[in-house]
Amino acid sequence: MQDLDYKAIGARIKKQREYLGLTRDYLSDKLGVSVTFCRDFEIGAKGISIQTLAGLMYVLKLSADYILFGETEGIDTEPLLRMLDSCPPEKRKYAEDILKAFLMAME
Repeated sequence: MQDLDYKAIGARIKKQREYLGLTRDYLSDKLGVSVTFCRDFEIGAKGISIQTLAGLMYVLKLSADYILFGETEGIDTEPLLRMLDSCPPEKRKYAEDILKAFLMAME
């Protein structure tokens, strides 16, 4: 069995939270945990329960495999990458903003 790297797990969670523009207050409210606990698992000081993992998957739009192991195996991102590659560099920020808005609207 693969060992869990709590610091790496926390870094992936924090990166996605910040990418989506969410605060720790917002995340803690959605998960039903304290802001301190959010900080603790983001820095790798504490582990998370299955309930918290499920909440993180829902709120952050991430798979359990990615949160726990950083793996995206089985997810075909090639079509999205091709579309982004065809987009002029100065317009990619718009595509990113649209995707973020779409992810947040799914909630």
